[in-house]
This record gives sequence, structure tokens and C-alpha cells, in this order.
Amino acid sequence: MQKPSDLAAGIETTSEFKRFSQKNDVFSRAFWDSSVRTDETDAFFASYRMEATPRRGDGFTQRDFALRNASWLISDIMTDRFAGQGRREGFQAPISNDTPIADDKHLFDSPKAASADVKKVSRFFGADLCGVTALDPRWLYDTRVDVRDMSQADLGLPEGLSHVIVLGHEMDKDLVRTYPSALGGAATGREYSHEAAIVMQLAAYIRNLGYQAVASMNDTGLVIPMAVQAGLGEYARNQLVITQKFGPRLRFSKIFTDMPLDIDQPKRPGVAKFCDICTKCADACPVKALPFGSPKVGGGTSSIQGVNKWTSDAEKCFSFWAKLSSDCAICMRVCPFNRDLNSWPHRLWLRLALSPARRLALWLDRYRAGRLKPSSWWARR
Repeated sequence: MQKPSDLAAGIETTSEFKRFSQKNDVFSRAFWDSSVRTDETDAFFASYRMEATPRRGDGFTQRDFALRNASWLISDIMTDRFAGQGRREGFQAPISNDTPIADDKHLFDSPKAASADVKKVSRFFGADLCGVTALDPRWLYDTRVDVRDMSQADLGLPEGLSHVIVLGHEMDKDLVRTYPSALGGAATGREYSHEAAIVMQLAAYIRNLGYQAVASMNDTGLVIPMAVQAGLGEYARNQLVITQKFGPRLRFSKIFTDMPLDIDQPKRPGVAKFCDICTKCADACPVKALPFGSPKVGGGTSSIQGVNKWTSDAEKCFSFWAKLSSDCAICMRVCPFNRDLNSWPHRLWLRLALSPARRLALWLDRYRAGRLKPSSWWARR
């Protein structure tokens, strides 16, 4: 089950490994599993349509919910196009091709030149990071979900796909500082809308060059191991990918293609070693959904089986989201790597954190700015 490249990526699978069925994702379970679906989860989903009465505390006013929901608009429009046919694209199904594949292929001088071209165009469309990895079937969902009746269906990917292009989209650092709040949720929604446009445009460009390109967001497969394999970052205790440019403050999308590309190599600069001594995310989690201790194999229904890793309690996590009527990213906000890594003092801190001086870096993190009051964000001009 192990691949030669797994060690470089920090991936460890066991004989118990099996591909994940999307029906068991906690968000999908909220529609069919009575142990997850509650009145609070129904209110959570309704709040994204302004059907729930907003809470009146700071960060949960009508204006906060209005901005959060508006930030999701483009993603929602794309996602709902074919929901009546059972395909909630970008979440429970890959995104349909809106353009045909050109009859003639543009031939690059080499896979390296092709990858450089894709990365240049990804930046043009607005992606903040781009990496390429070989398609690893382990991370594809075993089945997808037909949202009409929550039954299981084939993924629907074409034959011959060989590579995955993984795109990273930076979340607004000031909005992330306001978590947990509906206002903070605007940072999430804005990037889903951004990535929907970016991933669809880049996929269209590749199809115009004569290659298959299937645009994908949360659907079809687990993007975190793909991002790690594509060299974009390292997996952390908080279940996020830590990057050396944006820390954990990213959303990811992906494109499956048969375009001959040069793959990027995974990098393990030392994030996991830092997480070994840091439990700030687990300490801060209100419902104690994040793990303490070392990585382990196993987890609940909404966890992939047979992978040795830090695993969250998805049911506890989602229950807190439902209580808030918004997403929670406290674990992202308190992560020591969540800082402005374009600033030289923070880049110096990063060098310490990824070195044997990591305990000093952890101690110095106490001086990082804390939570920003949502009302303070609104007051800024």
C-alpha cells in the first residue's frame, strides 16, 4: 500500500486502508444520518439563505451574515446549476465541462515547459499557489453522492487522466482573525467563489489546448493529500495544510487532466515536528474535536480509514458549526503559522519554527496578535 514517494510526503497507510465514500462526509451525512442531522444543522444550512434569525452578538449581526452569504454567491450559482439532476457540482460532483476539448493538441517542448505554462496561467486567473502531482487513486472517493436521494453514484471521471493540478487560494488574513463569527465566514465564502471561477477558467484553458481537464473543488477526492503530494505544504495537527507563504490560511481546488506535466516533489520542512510540541489548536477547540498526542490510525465514520495521521472528531466539529450557524476556524486563527509571512519578522519566526529552535518559536508565538473583534473590522476604513 505504501508508495516510494509517501515517505517524502509524510503519508503512512496501513493494510486497513480503504478509499473514502463521500456519503460519509459529515456535511453529506447531515442530510441522511439522524445522528448528525438536528434542528441546529437545519438552521445552519438555512442561515446561508438568510432564513435563520441572525444572532445579535458581535460578529453575528444581520450585516455579518449578509456579507458572509454574499461572499458565497458565485460558488452557489455554479454549484446549484445541475442539483436537480443530482449533481451539486464542486461539492458532491465534479464540475461539468463548459467548453469542448480542442481537436488539435498544443505540443509543449517538455512536461516541464507545460507545467510552467499552467502555473503562469493559474497566476493570471488569480490562484495564489499551484502545484502538480501524479493522480493517486487512493485519494479519489470510492463513490460520489446523488443529492436527489443521497444515494451513491460513480464519480464520472473520464478515462486516461494522469495528473492533478492543485491550486491554493489565500483567505483574507484580517477576516480570519475574527473567527469564530459569521463575519469570519466571509473569508471562506469569498475564496470558494474565487476558486470556482479560477478552477473553471484554468480547466477551460487546458481543454482549449486539446487536453482533458476536469475542474474540482471539494468533490471527487481528498484534496489535502493531493496538495501535500504537489509540494504545496505539510499536513498539521489542525487538519490543515501549512504552507510556507500563507501558513494554514488557504482553500484548495484541483484539476484532473491527461496533460503531460512535470510533477512537483513533496516538501517536509518541519511543520509536523513543530506540531509534535504544539497543541494550540487542540487547546483552543471549544468542543475538543482536535487530537492531542501523536498521529494514529483510525477515526469515526467521517474519517478515512487506514492512514496514520492526526484525525479530528468531525461530528463534534460540525455540531459546533451548527450551534454558531456559521463555520468555525478557531484552529486556523490560533495556529502559530497563521501570520503575515511576507513580513521579515514573521519570516524569521518561520525559520526558527522549522529548525531545532522550534520551542523558542513556540514561546515567541505568545506575542502574535490575537482575535480581532468583528466590530473593529467593520470600523476600519
